Amino acid sequence: MQYAHMASRWTRPALLFLLTLTVGVPAMASVVVYNDPALDEKGQPRAGVYQTTDAEGRIITAEISAGDTAWVLTSSALVLMMTGPGLALFYAGLVRRKNVLATMMQSFVLMAAITVLWGIVGYSIAFDSGTPFFGGLRFAFLRDVGFGPAAYAGTIPHTTFMVFQGMFAIITPALICGAYAERMKFSSMLLFSVLWLLFIYCPLAHMVWGEGGFFKANVPALDFAGGTVVHISSGVSALVCALVLGRRVGYGSTPMPPHSVVLSVIGAALLWVGWFGFNGGSALGANSLASNAFVTTHFAAAAAALGWMFAEWLKTGKPTVLGAISGAVAGLVVITPAAGFTTPMYALLMGAAGGVMCFFAATTLKHALGYDDSLDAFGVHGVGGTLGAVLTGVFAVSAVGGTAGLVEGNAQQVFNQILATVGTWVLAAVGSFIILRIVDVLLGLRVSESDEFEGLDLTQHGESGYNFEEAFSGMVSAASPPAARAAAEPVKVQHA
Repeated sequence: MQYAHMASRWTRPALLFLLTLTVGVPAMASVVVYNDPALDEKGQPRAGVYQTTDAEGRIITAEISAGDTAWVLTSSALVLMMTGPGLALFYAGLVRRKNVLATMMQSFVLMAAITVLWGIVGYSIAFDSGTPFFGGLRFAFLRDVGFGPAAYAGTIPHTTFMVFQGMFAIITPALICGAYAERMKFSSMLLFSVLWLLFIYCPLAHMVWGEGGFFKANVPALDFAGGTVVHISSGVSALVCALVLGRRVGYGSTPMPPHSVVLSVIGAALLWVGWFGFNGGSALGANSLASNAFVTTHFAAAAAALGWMFAEWLKTGKPTVLGAISGAVAGLVVITPAAGFTTPMYALLMGAAGGVMCFFAATTLKHALGYDDSLDAFGVHGVGGTLGAVLTGVFAVSAVGGTAGLVEGNAQQVFNQILATVGTWVLAAVGSFIILRIVDVLLGLRVSESDEFEGLDLTQHGESGYNFEEAFSGMVSAASPPAARAAAEPVKVQHA
């Protein structure tokens, strides 16, 4: 990169900034004021009933539901499991073995960094009322985020709603890592993810879900669990990252097969299970809507796995395991915005369409355009998220989520979905490009060609995912047969 000579000058200040942000700033936060329990006619606290105030100072009284709280807390754990170990294993199996730890570390470190950032300011930007594009700072440092209900969910504690939404914030930038796998500096990845969360994810979450958000108030598009906020934003940003960073060294001429599809299968299975919390938990209660979202999620994943598998089988003559698990993830992406708005049978159609379309996006389209989206983050999340957002406007059923789609004669909803989709594309593409350029000036984006060849495990973290030499470290006497001595010699691993 043209600014590479400046990278070393700015590396230490940038890392110091990140350290201050994640460790020092919370110390300046004031004590959290938890909401007061409501009182009965005798002035005694009412068990499980709390009072809180909204942005306009109006008092809200609600009774906390133990069942709803338990379900959303469980869903929060399931969504966190999607990042680590789910996404970490899924992505790690798809890279070459010299990059397995670096790939897993990207997911793991974001579980820590985004959590801290979310509590300091991210949650407030996303869910406090403010401008149509940016939330205020009322909830900064989790002020006024307590035991009482949130305005967004009247039967669960505000803390529960906050942490559930935080798990979405964690996995979204982690999805982008699949586009720049095997070639981006760890420090640059971390800074990019922090800036991307603050200036793309949080504003977009506010626009779609937040009180007074632009899309929510002006373009009533449907997004039950993150089709635009999570998948389109991360998928489009992934494409921009792939284009700006360029191809991996040897891409197109050197084989770069996954080093362990076994790991990826385990990761995909964890993602499938975790997605029940991702979509089902977005009902924000243990109710019939959560049940519907759970079922539609499962059906879409199954149909998409078969759709990708059969499309690949027809094209190449073999149904691969990698294709089947990629199809399942594609189906989960496609159904995300519609899980609480459509029926299980329509979910089958959406999943099947997503599996086939994402297969061609990750193969034919990528090869035709020549970009190196290492782990098909755009092909699955960008294309699948876009398809899911539009099809939500087609298959929305009023009896499920209260809004009719094209199948019930409401063509306007398709138009609304397209507007929100285009807006998300523009924000993610332009914002990601600007952030990448800033990070490039400060730190540089790519590792050196020699570091890339050696692998990011050793060059970025000083560790190796697999120590093959240790397995052959036994001593063999000089009198041993030549074959035994040869077997005992350390094996020199030739990286792909």
